[in-house]
Amino acid sequence: MTAKDERSLQPLRARLEEMEREGVKLYVSGTLATSEYIVRHCINEDTVYMPDYVTDESGRVKEIRYDKIYMK
Repeated sequence: MTAKDERSLQPLRARLEEMEREGVKLYVSGTLATSEYIVRHCINEDTVYMPDYVTDESGRVKEIRYDKIYMK
């Protein structure tokens, strides 16, 4: 990953890290993951992941689930 790529991912990394600190659970394809894993693997793959935001009864985000999108 180039320095330019790293800089462009900083806002995403910072937001995911903040959400982790707030107790939001992060998942990739159903497996618990870290913000670092998501930034390093999902963003750099040659595929598309779609985040699904899961909220509690008060509307607070409690999970973000990244699922691979399969194109036909």
